[in-house]
Amino acid sequence: MSIENHKLSVTEKVGYALGDLAANLIFQTLVTFIAFFYTDVYGIPAGWAAFIIFWAGILGGAVFTPIMGAIADRTRTRWGKFRPWVLWTAIPFGVIVMLTFATPDFAPTGKLIYAGITYLLLVMIYSANNLPYSALSGVLTGSMSERNSLSSYRFVAVMIAQFIIQVLVLPIVLILGDGDKAVGFERTMTILAVAGVVMFFITFLTTKERVIPRPEQESSVKADLKDLVHNRPWLIMLALTTLVFVALALKGGSYVYYFSEYMNEPALVAFLQQIGFNGFIDGLNGMLTGMGLTEFRWPEDPATSAFSLYNATSIICQIIGIFFSKGLADRFGKRNVFGIGLFISTLFLLVYIVLPPDAVGLVFLAQIGHGLAYGVTVPLLWAMIADVADYSEWKNNRRATAIIFSAMIFGLKVGLAIGGALVAILLSAYGYQAGAAEQTPDTVAGIRLLVSLFASLPFLIGCGLLYFYEIDKKMEDQIEQDLLVSRAKNVA
Repeated sequence: MSIENHKLSVTEKVGYALGDLAANLIFQTLVTFIAFFYTDVYGIPAGWAAFIIFWAGILGGAVFTPIMGAIADRTRTRWGKFRPWVLWTAIPFGVIVMLTFATPDFAPTGKLIYAGITYLLLVMIYSANNLPYSALSGVLTGSMSERNSLSSYRFVAVMIAQFIIQVLVLPIVLILGDGDKAVGFERTMTILAVAGVVMFFITFLTTKERVIPRPEQESSVKADLKDLVHNRPWLIMLALTTLVFVALALKGGSYVYYFSEYMNEPALVAFLQQIGFNGFIDGLNGMLTGMGLTEFRWPEDPATSAFSLYNATSIICQIIGIFFSKGLADRFGKRNVFGIGLFISTLFLLVYIVLPPDAVGLVFLAQIGHGLAYGVTVPLLWAMIADVADYSEWKNNRRATAIIFSAMIFGLKVGLAIGGALVAILLSAYGYQAGAAEQTPDTVAGIRLLVSLFASLPFLIGCGLLYFYEIDKKMEDQIEQDLLVSRAKNVA
């Protein structure tokens, strides 16, 4: 077997996946808690916090990412192009994480400067680490089936990180800080940073780059960009990535309002009691205090408690869906499986438009269906981007893996920014009043539309775009075999 079509060992797949577990422990924290940390923990005014998060994200993420892609594609070391960046950025990543979540006692202006500098550095080091890491998946093996498997391992790790951050971090912060959130965040993020550095080292040590560009390949940025703009699958994947993350930001940012403003509170209380969840938390705390430990501080108000359990349920269902992804993709092709999974998950989102506020059990069932179907698609998006890099090499006899991935990460960040902004814009349009004892009926109806119709539209448009994406199962096999022959000649 050619090394380009190397069958990856479980050790290498797990080692690679640990890199995304490490990165997502930080990324998920930024998505979920950075605004809360700046405003409620470090005491930065909300307007300034938004300014720092937006502009540092644009400069350190969207602007720096394509530059990093060009740099990574032109890196030459005995370890390869992309693995070295995982190693070189590991310790700086950990240090900057700890600095970002420290709370030095500066004057208000000093706090703004400190937060702005550390957050910009964190976003930049994240791009310098995660872009080469993502591109690495495209050069570990030329086998598309093995890439499907690799993506499944990777995104199980992502979901584990998401579960840790969205479900467990706040209780851990309260425990480690003994109620002091500043101390709790500092200690929690130090633990996550150290663990992340160790996992990055493991990723570097357990992986090997095998798909090597031709030595005579032209490597100018101009040539790379020319290939991209004539690469229709790449253009479709860029649009699809943006749409997917617009939808994720829309529904993710709207659920908290759905539970607090739309769902019926007595119904939430009854549901948590009926499924035995309140009893479980009471029993857990009884066991912990009996051992002389601090209680597990789960949110006590019904809306927040149900919302947190809802997130946990979603993540578990997505992990289950991921396990079915490889087998389905190997049999039917990534494009078809991704499109069908995305469409089914969208149907479950649309169900929310008809669910009454007291139908808590049906809301959870809809999320279970959505999570299972969407979970199947999660690994395939990035595996398809690796296929686009193969398509470019197949068409143009040139390979530029990192710059193709950098464009997709750019789409991801633009999608998150658009989706996040749309949540605020649509809430304002429907008259949402923060802190109001009760929202107007129009506002409540708007919130229901946010998590159903508006969150579904980008997914549905994405399903339509896949009709024009030409890399189906037949073409996947053709590209893989043609490149196998071409690379073998190149080695000879």
